[in-house]
Amino acid sequence: MPSIDSEINKNSFKFHYILGKGGFGKVWRVELVKSRKLYAMKEMSKAKIMAKKSVNSVMNERILLSQLKHPFIANIHYAFQDREHLYLIMDLLSGGDLRFHIGKMKRFSEQHTKFVIASILLALDYLHQNGIIHRDIKPENIVLDRNGYPRLTDFGIARIIKQDNAQETSGTPGYMAPEVMFRLNHGIGVDHFALGVMMYEFMFGRRPYLGKTRKDIRDAIIAKQIQLKKGDLPLGWSLEAADLINQLLSRKPQNRLGFNGTQDIYGHQWFAGFPWKSLHEKQLASPFKLSKCSEENYIREISSEHDSLEKEIQENSILLRQETIQNQFQNYSYIKEQQVTIKRF
Repeated sequence: MPSIDSEINKNSFKFHYILGKGGFGKVWRVELVKSRKLYAMKEMSKAKIMAKKSVNSVMNERILLSQLKHPFIANIHYAFQDREHLYLIMDLLSGGDLRFHIGKMKRFSEQHTKFVIASILLALDYLHQNGIIHRDIKPENIVLDRNGYPRLTDFGIARIIKQDNAQETSGTPGYMAPEVMFRLNHGIGVDHFALGVMMYEFMFGRRPYLGKTRKDIRDAIIAKQIQLKKGDLPLGWSLEAADLINQLLSRKPQNRLGFNGTQDIYGHQWFAGFPWKSLHEKQLASPFKLSKCSEENYIREISSEHDSLEKEIQENSILLRQETIQNQFQNYSYIKEQQVTIKRF
């Protein structure tokens, strides 16, 4: 292991500028000084993490990501900490998230949609084969790299699949599968349902189930099973695309396409003749034509609930002086392995 990897800390990096802000802190564009490689750095406040009761979530994300490496996820390279912050060093993805792009384009073409869905399907297949469900598939969590290839990000609520998980209802209403919303045991189908929601959103510019509250969305799911027909489709979209959406949005997991594994989705008629190998090797040209400008175009600040938690955050900042509190973040540090086995498509 080279010495460059053995002493990684905040001073190992040159900070360029802030790419965005999240609930726990900032995301920076940084440069590893000795190698001059560029990365994204998530700088997360321990006090904020504690205030939002998210210690398990951030620790879980680091543990899972250290075991994964795939061309269509945002991979981690290093993790370290000081007394106030956790730092996660990840692939630099400079093409903007899909929420930015759907906002700009209003809708995606069928070509754009197939490229995105196929790419995320490769990522999900890899996760599912490794016994992991993501549980928060949505446009905000899919970011394009500089060549326009989608990458799956944010593994904070991803989990190892287990039989008894009915009480784990984490996710984003609107993309959340019915079995999660109704507190039932769930598996890989929750990711396939969310994939169907995104595909519908790319087609129509809106989600299939709308509502101001989680209850509103749940009621909308109960009221109607999505069943797209020929007359529903925007110009230029195929019946095969509609059929895939219908099958992914099946309310019953056992009836949902992919219940027996991702191969069933690969085999759907919409993907007939699709060049999976070329996509996996990133030889297939992306339909997203990104400008040559820097990622500053795509910087998006996410508001956080810092006002309501400010007092608790300040109290936690004082508590961080105690070793027993610091022990909650024990073993966060990580150095990338030199050899990682990747399951190929």
